Parts: sequence; structure tokens; C-alpha cells
Amino acid sequence: MTTLSTPPTAPPPPAQAAAPPTTALPLDDRITGCLIGAAVGDALGGPVEGYSPAQIVERHGGRVTGIVGPWHEDWRTARPLAPYHKGDGHVTDDTLMTQALIRVYERVRDHLDAYAVADHLVPDLISTPRWIPELEAEALPLQRIFLAEKWIVTRLHYGHVDPREAGTGNIVNCGAAMYMAPVGLVNAAHPAAAYAEAIDLAGAHQSSYGREAAGVFAAAVAAACLPGATPATVVETCLALAKDGTRAAIEAVCEVAARHRDTESALRGLRDAVAPFDTVGPAYRSPSLGARRPSRLHSIEELPIALGMMLIGAGDYRRTVLGSVNYGRDCDSIATMSGALAGALGGERAVPDDWAKRVAEASRLDLHAPARALTEVAYEIFRRDTERRRAHEGAFARLTEAR
Repeated sequence: MTTLSTPPTAPPPPAQAAAPPTTALPLDDRITGCLIGAAVGDALGGPVEGYSPAQIVERHGGRVTGIVGPWHEDWRTARPLAPYHKGDGHVTDDTLMTQALIRVYERVRDHLDAYAVADHLVPDLISTPRWIPELEAEALPLQRIFLAEKWIVTRLHYGHVDPREAGTGNIVNCGAAMYMAPVGLVNAAHPAAAYAEAIDLAGAHQSSYGREAAGVFAAAVAAACLPGATPATVVETCLALAKDGTRAAIEAVCEVAARHRDTESALRGLRDAVAPFDTVGPAYRSPSLGARRPSRLHSIEELPIALGMMLIGAGDYRRTVLGSVNYGRDCDSIATMSGALAGALGGERAVPDDWAKRVAEASRLDLHAPARALTEVAYEIFRRDTERRRAHEGAFARLTEAR
């Protein structure tokens, strides 16, 4: 396994944007930074999702440096995005699914598994109208989520498939990984537990490398919450847990990232590094015939690129997320993941306050409420875990006291 250390060529973030020392950050600050950081990254990436870096420059007269408007002014009818208003600070389905999963944690108040998706997440998606920023209307979340997420409703609500197997047959993409940050946060500082929980939970949604990415992303978030965590230690944790093509893709991308001083110069190299593992192919909106099919050799594109951007940005939120946004392709999910990691490393103040306020106002969402709720649940789960561990230790001691 290649051991990654902080790249000697990577400069520190600008003094005015330096992240606070990670050892001083309490759990509630990391949870808030992670969830708000993910939502802001999602909103920044949404308007340019699906386009190449060159197309982004042509459309915006340069790289995106903040919140921008929709790609098409006539967004209600313009293809291929109609009727979604992507831009102007609107979050996308990445954030809607993340917040839905947090509501499941609020109800269950313990670790989740694939059955929690069937018993709680699916009913939430199909029964309760909520404000959908991209539709600028109240609607069922089901009416906004992508086909890969509608799959879980079809399989679990209508097909009554075993939740642990429901993800089999779905397209393999980042659909499950994009909203797994809460799993990492309730398992903060315990990456292996986060990985195991996400793998079980995501079985209701994905298979193959899509399910694997969900586990590894949850582990990355948990690792970013460790006292003294750095971008390099987060990547090392991912490499220790990841399997098959996911591990190979992370290693390839992060080796390229270590040779770059800024995200701009790395755009082509990162894409070249992940391309052998990405089944979608060079034309993002015209996937290849082998796209999104199960494979032990492949990986989703979004997670390795998010980790690479975090390394190049040295964990600085602006550099990490803007690099992810300007990468293009599925950049709202890339920026959701990298924003979550940078926010967990640096806490709430790592996320530019003006961006966070604009996203909250434009999306008509309270970005702090889900963080407060999940923090409370995380403490409850830790207390339960402690009680369970002590009970196990006591039972094991009695079983082995004769030795």
C-alpha cells in the first residue's frame, strides 16, 4: 500500500483561509462544518454539473469562484435539466437525501441498517411534501430524486425486496455515497465502524463499487473527525479500508494529486488518473455501453476526485470545493463529498459564512437544524455503544475468568 504523507510540493492554504487546529474542534463543530460544508459544495457545483472544465470557462468567462446562476436562463424548459433550477444557491438531491437520512437517525436514534431504508427512508421520500429548492415548490422528495434513488422506492415499497439485496440491479453510481456523511458523523473517530454501517445501509440502494464508495466515504468522514486528522490521514484511512477498484482509483488519483500545487493545474491529470476506473466514459452525458454496471475493477469517479481535491487544497474549504466544482462532470456530488470532508476537518468556520447564508436563504433551508439534531443523536448512540461494549466486556470476562 502506498503511504501518503502531506505532499512536499503542496503549499499551505492562504493565511486568511487557514483552517483552525483540528485538535481543538469539538464534535458538534465538526458535525456542523461537515453538513453545512456538504450543502454549500452541493449548491456551488449544481449549476455546472455535467459540463467539462472548458465548457465551464466558456460559459462563465473563467473558473467558478462562488455561487453562480443556472446554466440556462430558461431553466424551466431548457434541456437536459428542465425543470430544475440549478444555481443561485439551490441545493440538489445530494443535500435532500442527506437531510432525509438525518431524519431517519432522529427517529431510530441508533445505528442504521438496510431495513432502516425500507422502514423509514422510503416512507419519508414518498409521504411528506417538503420544500424542493430546484423546483421552487413544495413536493414529495420522490419527485426530485434521481432514477437511481427512485429505485429504492420501487424495490422496497412496491417490490417488497429483501432490503439487504434491494440495491442489486440498480445502476452503479454515486447515489448511495453522496448522502453517507451522517453515517460517518455518528461513528465519528471510528472509521471502521462507519464503513461497516454504511456498507450495510447502502445495500438497500447500491451494489458493487457504488456500495463500496458509500462505505469508504462514511469512513473518510469519520476519519476527518479524529483529533489531529489531516487530509493525508483521511486518505490513508480510505486506502486501508477500500477494496478492489475503489482502492486502486483512490491510490491513482491521490498519487497525481500529490504532484500538484493547485487544483487548476491538476484538472487534466486527475481526470486521466480516474478514467481507467470510471465506467461512464469521456462524454458525461452520453455514457458508454458498459457504464454503471457492477465490476470489481471499477470505481465511481466522484469519491477519488473529492479526496484528490482535498489533498491539493490541503483541506482548505475554498480551494478544495472550488477545485471540485471546476472539475465539472458530476461536480455537485464531488463538491458535496469534498465539502463534507473539509468541513469536518475545519469545523463550521472553515465554510465561508457568506456562502452558507446565501445557500440557506436561497434554498429556504435551516442548515443548522439537521446538524444540531444529528449531534444529539450521535451522543445518544455513543452512550448506547459504551453500554453495549461494557456489557460485552463483562460477559467475556466471566467466560474467560478461569484462564
